[in-house]
Amino acid sequence: MKPYFLIIALAGSGAAYGSELEATSTQLTTSPASSDLNAIRQQIDQMRAEYEARLQHLEQRLAHAEQQAAKSEQLQEELEETVEELTLSPADSQTGSRPSDFNPSIGVVMVGTAQRIGSSVDGFEIPGFALGEETGLGEEGFAIGESDFTLTGSIDDKFYGSMTLAVTKDEGVILEEAYLQTLSLGGGFTIKAGRFFSSIGYMNEKHLHTDDFSGRPLPYRAMLGNQYGDDGLQLSWLAPTDIYWQLDMELFRGDEFPAGGATHRGMGSWALSSHWGGDIGDSHSWQTGLSFLNADVDERPTGEETEELFTGDSQLTIADVIYKWAPGGNANKQSLKLQAEYFWRQEDGAFTSFDDNRLAYDSDQNGWYVEGVYKFMPKWRIGLRHSQVDADSLGAAFVNTSLNRQSHRPQQNSLMLDWTNSEFSRIRLQYNRDKSMPEAVDIWTLQYIMSLGAHAAHSY
Repeated sequence: MKPYFLIIALAGSGAAYGSELEATSTQLTTSPASSDLNAIRQQIDQMRAEYEARLQHLEQRLAHAEQQAAKSEQLQEELEETVEELTLSPADSQTGSRPSDFNPSIGVVMVGTAQRIGSSVDGFEIPGFALGEETGLGEEGFAIGESDFTLTGSIDDKFYGSMTLAVTKDEGVILEEAYLQTLSLGGGFTIKAGRFFSSIGYMNEKHLHTDDFSGRPLPYRAMLGNQYGDDGLQLSWLAPTDIYWQLDMELFRGDEFPAGGATHRGMGSWALSSHWGGDIGDSHSWQTGLSFLNADVDERPTGEETEELFTGDSQLTIADVIYKWAPGGNANKQSLKLQAEYFWRQEDGAFTSFDDNRLAYDSDQNGWYVEGVYKFMPKWRIGLRHSQVDADSLGAAFVNTSLNRQSHRPQQNSLMLDWTNSEFSRIRLQYNRDKSMPEAVDIWTLQYIMSLGAHAAHSY
């Protein structure tokens, strides 16, 4: 309000100044001693015009100030209403919740493919590896892929919850994830409990539909059955450092591949992982990590149809590195992403073949992949990936088992082109030259990925 008082005071001073001018004019007109009355009258008229111009300017400024004040008042009222909506009401403050807390976000992701496999494949295998389920090449022709149904939301001011159901035509509805997570432990600590994907490696905890290629690279398929998730508990710590540093410690039931049997009273596997990352200027960023998974295995089956079983210890180490570039940090028009992971697994125990022959088993296996994805214009990306795995040669006793490497080094090369209309829709064309088995196979895949409803932000 002080500027208004100043303007009014100036206006008042101007009015008084005008009265003095008029009085002076009257005195000069009636004074017989004046010899140049016309010149003085002209000066007085000029002063009066200047005064009126100043007064008009002040009135315009006052009107403008009043308009701005009205707009500010309206904006303040709108802000107050918004704050009121976001603030807990007295009734809600007793329970520490908002009305929206009990309305979870709902999202659906639909995936479908049309696939052409160059030659008939009679069963799928990766020589030298006892595989988990769902690690094959996929179905030929039209097929509905795995669709995800997700509910997420705050439970209250202390906990967050998420549940994802995977719907497939062969297995029906599968509980993929169902976990709660703390929101306010402090000190950078977070606890997650329930069923969830492990944070080992770079891709493991990400849902398949967020991948840049159709199908996981060979090391994930051969050593993790695409993805390791289980019932368990996770403690995470985000360090208060200048660069990003997160440490995760996990304890799992140990039922899912590559574990099995839920040994140690349902605490059969554990994992440690650490990831670091940061920015290099405005256009570059990086992340690297090191992970370890230890599983005590009790009669882990191979695939879906064979009767091969493994009992023993399985230890997997993963190193990952990721680099991203986008001009000025804006990836809307152009970007580049490079990522690579290296896997090393040691397994030691007893392997029972399909003819009930129990064999002493001790093997080292390794694998790696490297991929790059380049967005060359808005909505369009192109990508290239190479992946391969290798296993020890175990000798004549394993000739008739899935662990016979057949002097073959499995590998796969993939080329993809995709069009992303928005964060909710993507169409992808991909070509794979698959040499997982001794006979190479050419695979063409046309895939769509569509999201409905709430869509969670993707991690780095």
